[in-house]
Amino acid sequence: MTTEAGQRSGIETATGDFEPEQKRYLEGFAAGLQIAKTAKGFAGSAAALAGAPVAEPIGPDAAALKAQDRLLAAGGKLSDPEKFKREEHPFDTYERLKELGARNEYPKPADNFRWRFFGLFYVAPNQNSYMCRLRMPNGILKAAQLAGVADLAERYGGGYSHVTTRANLQIREIQAANAVAMIEAIQDLGLCSRGSGADNIRNVTGTPTAGIDPQELIDTRPYAREWHFHILNDRSLYGLPRKFNVGFDGAGIIPVLEDTNDIGFQAVAVSDGFGLAPGVWFKLCLGGITGHKDFARDTGVLVKPADATKVADAVVRVFIDHGDRTDRTKARLKYVLDKMGVEKFLGLMEEKLGRKLDRAVPGAVVPRPPFLRTAHIGIHAQKQDGLNWIGVVVPVGRLTVAQMHGLAEIARDLGDGDIRLTVWQNLLISGVPSKKLKAAQAKIEALDLATETNAIRSGLVACTGNTGCKFAASDTKGHAEEIARWCETRVALDSPVNIHLTGCHHSCAQHFVSEIGMLACKVQETEDSDPVEGYHVLIGGGFGPQAALGRELYRDVKAQDAPKTVERILKAYLAHRASREESFIAFARRHEIDALKTMVELEAVA
Repeated sequence: MTTEAGQRSGIETATGDFEPEQKRYLEGFAAGLQIAKTAKGFAGSAAALAGAPVAEPIGPDAAALKAQDRLLAAGGKLSDPEKFKREEHPFDTYERLKELGARNEYPKPADNFRWRFFGLFYVAPNQNSYMCRLRMPNGILKAAQLAGVADLAERYGGGYSHVTTRANLQIREIQAANAVAMIEAIQDLGLCSRGSGADNIRNVTGTPTAGIDPQELIDTRPYAREWHFHILNDRSLYGLPRKFNVGFDGAGIIPVLEDTNDIGFQAVAVSDGFGLAPGVWFKLCLGGITGHKDFARDTGVLVKPADATKVADAVVRVFIDHGDRTDRTKARLKYVLDKMGVEKFLGLMEEKLGRKLDRAVPGAVVPRPPFLRTAHIGIHAQKQDGLNWIGVVVPVGRLTVAQMHGLAEIARDLGDGDIRLTVWQNLLISGVPSKKLKAAQAKIEALDLATETNAIRSGLVACTGNTGCKFAASDTKGHAEEIARWCETRVALDSPVNIHLTGCHHSCAQHFVSEIGMLACKVQETEDSDPVEGYHVLIGGGFGPQAALGRELYRDVKAQDAPKTVERILKAYLAHRASREESFIAFARRHEIDALKTMVELEAVA
């Protein structure tokens, strides 16, 4: 750079303006500094920038660093989160988190990303506070743990928790000064929040009735637990290019939505005489991400349950090597599979495993037992004689401190001590003797909760919404309640219909797989008016054997009109279904969108 250019650069640096040539120079210089900083075995950054050979990264972060190095060497550009991780590994920032907490200060963007590795999310501007997301394998915790979480929500949070669509709990409204105390106190309870956010393997889901379900093929708890601790104790599994979901479905009566996960393990029975050991195996499904309009693909691979953790580990390591570290919107496993194909991906897995994978043979796999739409609500007999689980309705997944304490007491005194969370934002109390059912129901109702509900509320799911999430365009939980209150007295449904409200394209509430899915948006009424909250309305989504993405029925429905819109949709179904036996999903898929619109718009509302 000439002296004149250098002088010009100094002036323009102060004003924030760079010429294109200067930008290219600085970007290249910064990239070189990054490489020099992270490379091992250098004699200094000057040698690195001069083109000296870079030593191979070593240690638990090596695979992720090598993947970044390959991208940079090819002239690519890391996304900002990849830069944050490369500059400083999130797990190496704990002391700074404590220092900021001591000053009651919140993080800048880079550390806001890094501290999600500890389970802390700074959710400003919607709430000037942290949210803490827990992790619990298979979604099961003990009564004493739920009571402990209630105490922490009262002491450090906003006095409530949310049941999430990953069978998990999160606590909101945590001040910076209390953040470290919160995550350390969670560990005191035998729970943790490590790796529950950002580019990590999230809470491991499993069949909520595992071990008590009369129809299950396998108890998923030990496999979810093994994978959970495998993740927690291997830092090399934290080098992912994006978040990652794993679900174990034991073929129980309550679905897990494992086909919406990056890895779905589906329990299946394998018959004798097909070259495979007869018994229960897991079918391996990969690449589910319905927010990006894709379900997990049946790979044709069968996995012995005892090998599930090894196989999942191989999947994750191939993903670390080949995931996109430039474009965050294309950084999920689905896009690796799209790019290289399933067979090549499986071949790379086999290299990691050091053996061939077992393949399903036509006719070997027995059809899986069906799930029951309403089994997550109400009283159901367990396979243990005289014992039952009670599905408790949790309105849009929100629990107060008093309700958490009350539920913990019921589980401890009247059940087996377990609280089982579900992906339907509710929970089960298991191991309740038949003679204690009435007492348990009465205590649940005294908490302003219920064990029975109508066909609308039984399938109602809503994400956090814009009261606590900066990505959400609408108040999903509030609007879900408005829809339920409006419709439950005006529409006499005789079978449940899933209604899912999600605040943004991340689709935490899985709007694409809901029979009525609602994606939040902003609606511009006039050119001069401020936009108002609203929804795009989809219809006919499903999962499992009925897996399909919902089709868009309406765009830009104002939130204030959403209850009447849902009412018309439900009334059109009741008026035009082929018979009382035709389900809503069958009705919605039997008609084209224009025909459905015509039926809906002819319906009067109260």
